[in-house]
Amino acid sequence: MSRSGAVTFKGNPLTLAGNEVKVGQQAPDFKLHYFDGGMKELKLADLKGKPTMLSVVPSLDTPVCQTQTKTFNQKLGELGDKVNAVTVSLDLPFAQNRFCGAEGIKNIRSASDYQDCNFGNAYGTLIEELKIMSRAVFVLDKNGKVVYAQYVPEVASEPDYDPALKALQAQL
Repeated sequence: MSRSGAVTFKGNPLTLAGNEVKVGQQAPDFKLHYFDGGMKELKLADLKGKPTMLSVVPSLDTPVCQTQTKTFNQKLGELGDKVNAVTVSLDLPFAQNRFCGAEGIKNIRSASDYQDCNFGNAYGTLIEELKIMSRAVFVLDKNGKVVYAQYVPEVASEPDYDPALKALQAQL
């Protein structure tokens, strides 16, 4: 199912593929890829056991996405290894790894949906017209249940950080 006009980019309405993920539902499964000494897979099952934040961005090569990732990285530092945190984009894992290394991003890992957009379709974040992710934040409890979901209405705007962080901290 597609959601026409679900978000805008610089005021232009765009269509999101897939259904909207809602609080209270079980998080959809996914398979993402990341680079850590070689290509590796990350699945929902790998994150269970700890509260999880999924920060979705269009591209780490853009200023707003960089700000979102750096802000969550900084704010998640105090939680240490009590939580999982992942930035999801369609950037290649090599580019994600390079950005995180150059910027000292250590508290939120990056993972890519570049192979088949299964995350974007399952979480309703893939912009059909642009073939990039919209901006969104999801918080899951330790069992993979969605406790917070934010689809940022204007893709060029930052998310509302505080409610997402409060939802994550409430799971500790």
